[in-house]
Amino acid sequence: MAAQRCPRHARGPARAPRRPPDRRELDRPRRDGHRRPRFGVAGNERRPSPAALHGPWDFEEVFSALLDLSQELDVDPAEEDLLVHITTGTHVCQICLFLLVESRFLPGRLLQSSPDRRSRAGTYRVIDLDLARYDGLARRFATETQEARSFLKSGIETRNERFNELIEQIEHVAIRSEDPILLTGPTGAGKSRLARKIHELKRSRRQVEGRFVEVNCATIRGDGAMSALFGHRAGAFTGAVKARSGLLKEADGGLLFLDEIGELGVDEQAMLLRAIEEKTFLPLGSDNEVESDFQLLAGTNRDLRQAVRDGRFREDLLARINLWTFELPSLRSRSEDIEPNLEYELERYSSESGRRVTFNREAHRAFTRFATAPSSAWGGNFRDLNAAVRRMCTLAPGGRIDRETVDDEIARLEQSWTSAAAPTSDGGRILESALGQKGVAALDRFERSQLEDVAACCAESRTLSEAGRELFAVSRSRRRVTNDADRLRKYLAKFGLDFQQLQAAAKEIA
Repeated sequence: MAAQRCPRHARGPARAPRRPPDRRELDRPRRDGHRRPRFGVAGNERRPSPAALHGPWDFEEVFSALLDLSQELDVDPAEEDLLVHITTGTHVCQICLFLLVESRFLPGRLLQSSPDRRSRAGTYRVIDLDLARYDGLARRFATETQEARSFLKSGIETRNERFNELIEQIEHVAIRSEDPILLTGPTGAGKSRLARKIHELKRSRRQVEGRFVEVNCATIRGDGAMSALFGHRAGAFTGAVKARSGLLKEADGGLLFLDEIGELGVDEQAMLLRAIEEKTFLPLGSDNEVESDFQLLAGTNRDLRQAVRDGRFREDLLARINLWTFELPSLRSRSEDIEPNLEYELERYSSESGRRVTFNREAHRAFTRFATAPSSAWGGNFRDLNAAVRRMCTLAPGGRIDRETVDDEIARLEQSWTSAAAPTSDGGRILESALGQKGVAALDRFERSQLEDVAACCAESRTLSEAGRELFAVSRSRRRVTNDADRLRKYLAKFGLDFQQLQAAAKEIA
């Protein structure tokens, strides 16, 4: 660095000083009209100097001294050019200077000089670490970023803008953070597959070396959960003949994916919190702590905040794993992505079975039209789609899915969704009578439960106004102008319903 050179004796025998570039050349205006940068730290007028270095090869000491120097400088990048000379000093000094410039603690550009055998003056280069100035590098980084995002999507060219933005955020966090990541969303939305892809992406960047360890927390209970997660010593409980390391230890140096984390017991949650924060835990029946440095990925289809309110999930654990939370959308809300995912599932089946299967044009058009229709529930999301494709591929005559195969599969899916949405309450039966089975199947579970209660209330009320007063009894007291009948009428109209229709449906099922 022009203002501070690491002690010369640290680099070996003294050498003849090199003559710096001609100052007149530096001060001469450039052809583009901008002034040329000045040598030194914020010019030759000020030369702040860090304390003498006792260990110029000591990274901590050198970096600390140069960081102190950077904080002493009073540089306005808009008015002055700061050049940081990295050719001098030890390699440690050069690395530290590079890091400080790259992180903008030193708001300038790097100056690199080198001797020229033909001239005593030598040569120099000014290096700007703003990669946006280098078109080739910018294109290369953009390509690598795009490849990483495509990798997280299993190479599927998804079209849903919201989902693509979500994957972009996940890619940023996965590469730059080691904090826990929470993946939420309905069953079958792809949480497990995405978690596995995050591990593969980090492993390809050499950010983790350990395994990807996955467990569905809904499948483990009591001592079995403790043993599975944290391990146990021999004799810890009846049947514990041999010691067990546990999944947290197996994930050391890698990623641990706890799917359905909301199903963990409170005791397991407490031990997990300590393992995340301190990287240590006690195996079941042991007095000796075990260390494991893993990154946690968690998945759930539950509302964990509601679980906290209900006393089923620890608030401190939720706070610890809620730093990065990403909600994966349902398949129904990504209708434009059904077609590329359909092609992906076909390729996946062909790869696994070694048997090439395709749609004929009419069959493909019919299934795509059905799959993207608002009435298609896709309750199991991508699990439903995968199962549908596998069934059609298996039954396809001659490896060609025809219209008859598609029609059979559509009927099977509709029957499955109707059974899953079968009403159990009076309101549910009224709703099914008014909307039909397909209409009810097209409703989200949240909307259906609300509508069932509204339908039951309408059936028990003599007028629309009476039903409105009953349904909005609490909120109406906070409104200056109340028109409960109009409010209820507009709500029902959103679903193509009206009060008379629900009353007629109630009489029909009576």
